[in-house]
This record gives sequence, C-alpha cells and structure tokens, in this order.
Amino acid sequence: MNHSSAGLVIWDVDGTLIPADLRWLTRAIARAYGIAQSEVVFPDKKVHGYTDESIAVDTAIASGVDPSAAEAGIPAFRQAIAEVMQEGRQELAEVQPPYPGAAASIAELQDLGFIQTVLTGNLRSAADVKLHVAGLDEFLDLRIGGFGSDARDRFQLPAVVAQRYSAVYGVPLDSAGALVIGDAPNDIACARHAGFRVAVVAHRIGRQELASYEPDLVLDCLDPPTVVAAVSSLVNSGASPTAC
Repeated sequence: MNHSSAGLVIWDVDGTLIPADLRWLTRAIARAYGIAQSEVVFPDKKVHGYTDESIAVDTAIASGVDPSAAEAGIPAFRQAIAEVMQEGRQELAEVQPPYPGAAASIAELQDLGFIQTVLTGNLRSAADVKLHVAGLDEFLDLRIGGFGSDARDRFQLPAVVAQRYSAVYGVPLDSAGALVIGDAPNDIACARHAGFRVAVVAHRIGRQELASYEPDLVLDCLDPPTVVAAVSSLVNSGASPTAC
C-alpha cells in the first residue's frame, strides 16, 4: 500500500451493501431475448456471486433459448440492463435501500484512510445506478473497481482491480493489504484466488454455512464499529469481533 492509504476495502454490491433482487435481471433478460418475464427461469445453480452476463446466458438457456442465440443476445442484454436500471430508479430506491450501517461503515473507513471500491458481477451501467440511488458512491473509488462488464469470469476481476489501482495510485497493489467484503461463497473463492483477505456478512446465507467456506471472518451485519474493527484488524493480520 502507498503511505497515504490504510488499506484497500473491496465491496461486493448485491447482498452485501444492498439487498439482492432479481427483478432487474428478469426484465433485462426478457427484453433482450424477446420472452415474457413469466417465462424467465433462472438455473438451478445459485446465481449469487456470479457475473450478470454469465447469469444471463445460463438463464436464457434455462428459459428455452438456444445456446448459440443465448450467447448472441449478450449485446442486447447489455443495452437492456442499462435501460431497465434507468427506468427503475424510483422503484430501486424503494425496494433495495442500503443495508443498515452500509453508508456509515463506508464513511468511517474513509475517515480512517482506507481506499474503497467494488468488485461486483453487475455490469458497470447497473452498478453505477444501484450505488448512486442507494447513496453509497461518494466514498467509493469506482475508477479502480472490477465489474461484470470487465470480464465474464468473476475470478478475473481482482486482477482488473489491481491493474486499475496501480494505474490510478502509482504503486502496485499489495494483496496483503486488500480485503474483500462479500456475502456469498463465490465472493470467498474469488478473494482467495487473488490472495486477498475476505470477510462475509450473513445477510442472506447463515453464519454456519458461510463459515464452512473458511472466510477470514463472518459478520452478522454492517454495524459500523464492528466493520471498522474487523477491517482494521484483518488488514493488520489480527482477529476481529463478530457480534453486532
């Protein structure tokens, strides 16, 4: 890390900072592939922790679209998700407000000198709208974020963050000083693949199940003092409190 940074905190978005909601993907997939929303069938495997484009292809196929047509429809999906998010800004504010403590945790980490960004399966067009509507983008450096529009394989996104961090801040990213905060098993696996520390918050998956994937820490909620203590201790290779 450079001398002016306490470390890098890399936030997941859906399920971590704001509740997850599949309505936007449902609408975009239906629009992109010309099928009714009622005919959109998400695949049996969990969609959380994956990128929007990979979900769109798998969902289109599960909904009866030919695999080649599912892949060919990705440009239309990119346009559709951008349109759907813009059209639904008011609805988004009502149905996906930030989790309690999210904004305050980001603000307190900012005050302590942490650089913060996101690593999300959302396309950039969707992530920008979600974070702005939720009022969470003020202290997030989205210039260095990794988005589903950068790579379809989520495991490639940490390298995108590292490359952008180096370009913006002029020093290489020290993986030992980087912490991912997510909520799903794939967030843990992605962080481990990159050599980052990882904490997960039990917003929609139980603490015991999350712990079985061996993150550095499981948080029960985004209580700001707990988040700050956890981030500070993990970046400094220590233990951390877990109660909210």
